[in-house]
Amino acid sequence: MADTFGDPKQLFGKPTPRIDGKAKVTGSARFASDEPVGNPAYAYLVTSRIAKGRVTAIKLDAAKAVPGVLDILTHGNVGGQAKPAKAADGGPNTPTLDSDQVMHDGQIVAVVIADTYEAAREAAGKVAVTYAAETPSATFGSKGVKVASHKSRSGKPFPKKGDAARAYRAAPVKVDARYSTPPQHHNAIELFTSTCEWDGDHLTVYEPTQAMWGSKAAIAAQLGLEPENVRVVGRYIGGAFGGKGANAYTAWVAIAAKRLNRPVKLVVTREQGFTVRSWRAETRQQVRISAGKDGRLTSFFHSGQEVTSRPSQYAVAGVEVTPRMYACPNIDTKVEVVHADRPTPGFMRAPAETPYFFGLESAMDELAWKLNMDPVELRRINDTRDDPVTGLPFSTRSLMQCYDAAAAKFGWSQRSAKPGSMTDADWLIGYGCATATYPANVAPAAARLTLTPDGKAVAAIAGHEMGTGAYTVVAITAAGALGIPVDKVKVLMGDSDLPPLTIGGGSNNAASKAHVVAKAAGEIRKRLAEAAVAANGPFKGLDPATLTLKDGKLLGPSGQTEDLKTAVSRVGSLVEVYAENNPEGLPPEAMANTYKGQTAMLRGGGRKDHSAFSFGAHFVEVRVHRLTREIRVPRVVSAFAGGTIINPLTAYSQYMGGVIWGLSAALFEATDLHQAQARYVNNDLAGYVIPVNADTPSIDVIMVDEPDNTTNPLGIKGIGEIGITGMNAAVANAVYHATGIRVRDLPIRPEKLLAHA
Repeated sequence: MADTFGDPKQLFGKPTPRIDGKAKVTGSARFASDEPVGNPAYAYLVTSRIAKGRVTAIKLDAAKAVPGVLDILTHGNVGGQAKPAKAADGGPNTPTLDSDQVMHDGQIVAVVIADTYEAAREAAGKVAVTYAAETPSATFGSKGVKVASHKSRSGKPFPKKGDAARAYRAAPVKVDARYSTPPQHHNAIELFTSTCEWDGDHLTVYEPTQAMWGSKAAIAAQLGLEPENVRVVGRYIGGAFGGKGANAYTAWVAIAAKRLNRPVKLVVTREQGFTVRSWRAETRQQVRISAGKDGRLTSFFHSGQEVTSRPSQYAVAGVEVTPRMYACPNIDTKVEVVHADRPTPGFMRAPAETPYFFGLESAMDELAWKLNMDPVELRRINDTRDDPVTGLPFSTRSLMQCYDAAAAKFGWSQRSAKPGSMTDADWLIGYGCATATYPANVAPAAARLTLTPDGKAVAAIAGHEMGTGAYTVVAITAAGALGIPVDKVKVLMGDSDLPPLTIGGGSNNAASKAHVVAKAAGEIRKRLAEAAVAANGPFKGLDPATLTLKDGKLLGPSGQTEDLKTAVSRVGSLVEVYAENNPEGLPPEAMANTYKGQTAMLRGGGRKDHSAFSFGAHFVEVRVHRLTREIRVPRVVSAFAGGTIINPLTAYSQYMGGVIWGLSAALFEATDLHQAQARYVNNDLAGYVIPVNADTPSIDVIMVDEPDNTTNPLGIKGIGEIGITGMNAAVANAVYHATGIRVRDLPIRPEKLLAHA
């Protein structure tokens, strides 16, 4: 395996500026809505003003009278021409223009197309829709919702072991608490957008998507096309976080373009983005946890309820992860879905771990207080080398190394244990901590790699650049494996005509791309080496496996060298390799299914012989004003053990971004719901509160060295999502330490603390 992929210590670890950084800061980076098309028309969505019922009439005369209006799509003229889009889990979804049925507020009921964006927007405001409205059911406890048990994502029963109920009853120390997290929505800087252009029967879609081949397959299925007749292009994505993939509107934009024989461009408004795309559903959780007087856990029970739409069964079901964190002999978990008159939820950064770790890590903190034990020591006592659910060993588990490194940098030892005992004038000071984790995913991938005699390479893969530094990851891998500088590598991504990669989610893409690119580079080295040892020259008769590529040369075991021009020219005008990598532990058909656009072909959490996760620890200082209850977070120290770090420069940024988003989830972020109308009311960036610079603390990120070649040959675990997990609980735990008030319902805002004054 090492010969196939190379030595990660030789390939990675050098801080490298983004190769696309200049393009982004100068504006030459082309995002989906920037793609030039000839003479585009512009679309504007008309969305429902009710949450449940039927459309009884749509009057279009006033809209059609607006100069420049070209067409208006409704269920009456295009219904049935596209199959409904599937939900994020591949299951049923709410409709758009399929029929007159309305299943949530803000559902697409018409699409206006005009010569200009302004004309389309004006006409959309003049589309008169009348409804036969019914009383909607908004959320937990609403009349008319349907509660159903849910199966795990794997289809297996949720984790259960021993007799948790009996152990809980017998335990001397117990916590029984209920927690809740609110609905949240993606608000990436780049709006949701789609541009569709036909060339005969061939459709090109310019769209920010986290699944190039997945979107191609989904669009083809909706429109009844062969996948090879669909091309999806999204070279750069201005933030995605789980929200950009197959959707409800692209098919209608494509149909509009076909009807007009003209490209059509849609940019969804910020307000409409709250209802026409997926979101993070609210949860209600109960955690019952017990321990002996020594702090060792004796039982763990975690149940959750999640809101979903009427037709969907989608749920993130975070109880599949939470019981894996600490040693416990008795486990019981379950999840229920609550079907309401709402849009279908979907993936949002660290979908399961973000809400469910709030319950887990808050309960662990509550248990520590009941035990009169340091919260760090409680976690140390319950640390485990084996997965409590499966019994398999973790490939690596550096959780306590993360706690120790972060605690030392933070100054945790200076903490006064009593709540409310640390002050600075009118400010109450609190310290809190929590665990972070995320499974180590890797997926099938293919790549094309070309090396020319002048020492330049081109790496092509249908990857996704969402701001994470993906272009640079590919360039670093190819450069390191081929022994050439990073600036000699050109990377092609963001196009479904390139070799396939799975979904850009689950923190798998760095591992998936790096392995296949390194594999391709290994094949190039092999070809050059085999040709070199067979020819007259410095390597004649040597074992080709002993030859390497370094510093722009072919290098022998005794220091023999040959320039790349000679080595490459020996095998042709250039050397090109098409490589596929199907990670160990996935079925043989996984690679073939990736070509079909199936995006769920991830190997997550390990193989049959081990469990694989990244781990981390957050330490947070909060300051709460004793009179106003204003909450400030002046500093955070977080440590993470994430296996092989490809690029420490962008890794630091990824970790820091996750911490900030976790802070947002703790103190600011929530979508407010008008329960009588099942309608979102703060659907813009003025009402949907997120941290600004003044809210963002000093953040120290520590990257704990953690070689892990058991997880995968290069030891890459992925870091995109771990930074957010546990952060909401760390803040809540710090607020308790500062005030003695335990807030179990996010977000934590001053009014919740004032209510206890």
